[in-house]
Amino acid sequence: MGSDSDWSVMRDASELLDEFGVPHEVEVVSAHRTPEKMIAYGKQAAARGIRVVIAGAGGAAHLPGMLASVTTLPVVGVPVPLSRLDGLDSLLSIVQMPAGVPVATVSIGGAKNAGLIAVKILATADDDLRVALEAYAASLAALVEEKNERLKSSR
Repeated sequence: MGSDSDWSVMRDASELLDEFGVPHEVEVVSAHRTPEKMIAYGKQAAARGIRVVIAGAGGAAHLPGMLASVTTLPVVGVPVPLSRLDGLDSLLSIVQMPAGVPVATVSIGGAKNAGLIAVKILATADDDLRVALEAYAASLAALVEEKNERLKSSR
């Protein structure tokens, strides 16, 4: 993430990855304040065994795009809402990448979905993760049915 203040949003991705047993790291790497560290992180990620990068940033939000420009790994961008513009600036900064430097982008504050995208990418080569995703989807469907029944019985 671009700042430790982004953790309140990015924690959701970390917790989701924990839920699926996906080892991951959490790092503050600022595109603007630590550009050399950011470039080194992106260039060395694949060699260190990283398979997907989830990058959250607010405001100008250049971190996801800059990381995507220095790695061949898939990058999932999370627009982090700040006090100004409610994260719209972050969303536009991340989603408007030039051709050739894609960043998969989730909703403003959508770190949980970023984690799910990462798990789905990893599951293309991991049957255990694929099965876990199927169980996760089934649990979501069951939760919807439970809420539907609760709503019907309360009327």
